[in-house]
Amino acid sequence: MTSRKPDEQLARNSRLRLVRPRPLATARRAVTTRRTRSAPRPPEGTPPPAELARQAREVLADAVRIARWAAVERDPGTTPLAATARERAAAALDLTPLQVRAGWDRARLAGLVELHGGTARPGWRLRAWDRDDMAVLRGWVALFDAWSLAHPAPDDVAPTAVAEVVEAVPQLLSLLQLSAGPVLVPVLLDLLEQRVEELREERCEVPYGPQAQPLPMTADGPAGDGAAAGPAGDRADRPGDGGAPAGDPAAPAASGPATVSPLLDWALDGLAAVGALTLDRGRSATLTPLGNWAVWVKLEQICVAAQSPAGNIEQSAEDMLRGCARLTPGPARAEYRAWLAARIVSSAVAELLGVARGEDALLRGLAFEALRVVGAPAEAEVRAVADEPSLRPYALLWLAEYEGADPEDVHDVLSREEATWLWVDTAAAVADHGEPQLLLRHLDSAVQGTVPALLEEVRAGGHPRTVQVLVALAAAHPDPALAKAVRRAAFQVHTGGA
Repeated sequence: MTSRKPDEQLARNSRLRLVRPRPLATARRAVTTRRTRSAPRPPEGTPPPAELARQAREVLADAVRIARWAAVERDPGTTPLAATARERAAAALDLTPLQVRAGWDRARLAGLVELHGGTARPGWRLRAWDRDDMAVLRGWVALFDAWSLAHPAPDDVAPTAVAEVVEAVPQLLSLLQLSAGPVLVPVLLDLLEQRVEELREERCEVPYGPQAQPLPMTADGPAGDGAAAGPAGDRADRPGDGGAPAGDPAAPAASGPATVSPLLDWALDGLAAVGALTLDRGRSATLTPLGNWAVWVKLEQICVAAQSPAGNIEQSAEDMLRGCARLTPGPARAEYRAWLAARIVSSAVAELLGVARGEDALLRGLAFEALRVVGAPAEAEVRAVADEPSLRPYALLWLAEYEGADPEDVHDVLSREEATWLWVDTAAAVADHGEPQLLLRHLDSAVQGTVPALLEEVRAGGHPRTVQVLVALAAAHPDPALAKAVRRAAFQVHTGGA
C-alpha cells in the first residue's frame, strides 16, 4: 500500500465549499454564548407590530401624502417648502397651507424626507412605507423623539424653562406607562415641578429674581431701610439686585411653578399631536398603544445599557467593545449608540479607529461595527484609513455598505489578497476568543477552492498572525493529513521558507 504526500491527498480529497465569506459574523459567533440576554417581550396587551404600524401610518398620513406630492411636484433643489409650493400642495391634497406646513415638518422629522446639503429628497422610509412595518414604526419613533420640534413652545416662555420641561418629560411618560391607565393632570404637574426642581439643584442653580437681603445690625438692633442706604449698603451695589427694588416692574420674573403649568399643557398637547397620548378634557392623560410601546422600548434600551457586562457607557472604547463582545448584534448596536451619544462624534471615531489599529482582531471588527452606527460623520475618517493595510479590508467593506451596496455582494469590493488578509484576521479573532469547532467552520468561508490554494495565498499574505492562525487550525483539525500540511505551512512562514 503506497502513501500519498499530504499536499497531494488534500488536493484530491479536501475540497473547500465556495461560500460567501462572513468574517465579522464568524468572529461574532466566536464570543456569543447562550447566556446572552433574551429578547424582551412588550407589556401584556400591546398590539402586534402590524397593528402598531397601522396606527403610525394614520398619524403620519398627511406627512406621507405631502412627501409623495413633493417628490413629484416640487423643485427638489430647495429645502424649505416655499409659500407657493404650500398653496399648490394645499389645493392638490385638499389641505390648508398650515396643514401642509405642519405635514412637511413632520415628514422631515420622521425621515420621510432627507436633507442632503441644501437639497431635500424622498427618504428610504417613504419608499418602504407601504411594505415595511418596522420602517414605519422607526419613522414614528423619530417623530415621537422630536415632539418638541413638531409642536413649538410658546414664544413668551424662557428657553431655559422649555429645556427643563423637555428634559423632565421622560419621567412623566414613565409614570404614564407604569400606571397603565389615565393619570390626572395635577399629579403630572406635581411630578413635573419636582423633576424641574431636581434638575436645577443638580446644576446648583441660584433661583431667579430678587432675594431677601439680611439687614445690617446696629446697636439698637436691625437697621431700617435708611441704615441700608449709603455708599457701603447702597441697594444698587448688592449682587443680584441690579438696582431694582422689590416690586419694581423691571425686576426679572421668578422662574417657578407659575411657568411650569402652561409648559405642562404645551408638552401634553405636543405628545398628543404626535399620537403618543390622549387627553380627557384636560383633566387626565393616557398613553396610546403607540405611546405605551415607544416608552417601553426606550426603557428597555436603558435597561440593556445598565446591564452591560462592563458598564460600557462610561468606559473607554476598548473596554466598551470588550463589554459588547458577548452581546448579540441588536443589543450591541444599542450599546454603541449609548456610548456614542455621550461623546463628541469626532473624538469617538478617532478612539474607535485607535482600537482598530491594535493587536486584537476581534476588537478591530467590533470597532468597525460601532462605526457603522456612526454613519455619515465617520466617512471622512474611514476613507483616510483605507490605505492602512491592517484596516483596509474593513474600511472598504464599511464604505461599500455606506454607499448602499447589496449586503450579499459587499465582499466583492475586496481583491483576492484583501479577502485572504481579512480571512486570516478573522481567524485570529476566532482563535483568540472562540472554540476550535468554530475555527473549523471558518475554514469553509475562504474564497479559495482548496486547502493547498488557501495555504499558498495565506503564506504570501503577510498577516502578522499567520503562524498563530495556522498552528491553531492544525491543532483543531481532525484530519491528520490536513493538520500536517497546515503545520508545515506554519513552519515555512515562521522560518521564512518557500
